[in-house]
Amino acid sequence: MSGFIGVLISIIVTLIILGVVWWAIQQLLPLIPLPPPFATIIRVLLTVIMVLIVLWVMLTLLGYAGVHTPFRLGDGGATTGRTVQSAYLQGLLNNG
Repeated sequence: MSGFIGVLISIIVTLIILGVVWWAIQQLLPLIPLPPPFATIIRVLLTVIMVLIVLWVMLTLLGYAGVHTPFRLGDGGATTGRTVQSAYLQGLLNNG
């Protein structure tokens, strides 16, 4: 249970940092003179990117806490990939 509390604290700190970055971007964006359609497109793209980053961070941290997430992000998928890759490289070294 203490691992889950650490994950919740990490999520809160991450959201605070992302919030400050988002606020800074929103404050600096009007200083760049862009025509209205381009400014709207950039604002929408930034919103979509920020939402994807927040979801990825939360799913990764919840995966580390042992909570089942619909996507295998974080430790589960990376460990499997590293294991397969290291076994392949080990086989190459032994046969070479």
